[in-house]
Amino acid sequence: MSSDHIKIVWIYPDLLSTYGDQGNTIMLERRAALRGIPTRTVHLRSDEHVPDDGDIYLLGGGEDRPQILAAQRLRKDGGLHAAVQAGKAVFAVCAGYQILGHEFGGEEGQPLPGLGLLDIRSGRGERRAVGEVVGDVAAELNVPRITGFENHQGVTSIGPNAKPLAKVVAGVGNGDGQGFEGAYAGHVLGTYMHGPALVRNPALADLLLYWALGVEIPPLDYSWAGRLREERLNAVLPAT
Repeated sequence: MSSDHIKIVWIYPDLLSTYGDQGNTIMLERRAALRGIPTRTVHLRSDEHVPDDGDIYLLGGGEDRPQILAAQRLRKDGGLHAAVQAGKAVFAVCAGYQILGHEFGGEEGQPLPGLGLLDIRSGRGERRAVGEVVGDVAAELNVPRITGFENHQGVTSIGPNAKPLAKVVAGVGNGDGQGFEGAYAGHVLGTYMHGPALVRNPALADLLLYWALGVEIPPLDYSWAGRLREERLNAVLPAT
């Protein structure tokens, strides 16, 4: 954080906001406010330049054509690349997750170039994954078991310069047969989980705030977000 507040950049809500993932911005604002940390959220339309002074950048889900347009405009713009090079936090969901990679599947399943900001490659599978997904997060991220809702036909493989976000306990996740969900490298993190993901998993929101601030943040008391997480986990895995 380079100023007196955390700047959250919600990228292209006019293209990538199909599945309610804007709730991720609200959750970040709320978790920061509960700690007395001011935030400012910018809703960045697709005809606007991606600023390089954000602290957390968010991308949501979308249909095929908007996803293609978003990838084209972000490649041409270059602002998100500059943000990643500067170590800023990026959180992307579903279509946004695929866009971060080297390639993703187009409207007819043809490979299209992504942003190359995360070492993943995505294509289109034969079956659509729809339903609850649960995963055990990589230990180094210090985030407990995550829960979300997946609705995608993507198949994503992770290259050597990225790591799996979580090991799938229930659901499909990346769908490449390796049993993982999502991927991350540095401060760039992607997932297929809707829900919205940060509302269901407040510890993920706190991880992004920690990356933005660069210092440890105090824990919060148990809240409705914690109850929601437990409710969804118990609905999928009653013995959890």
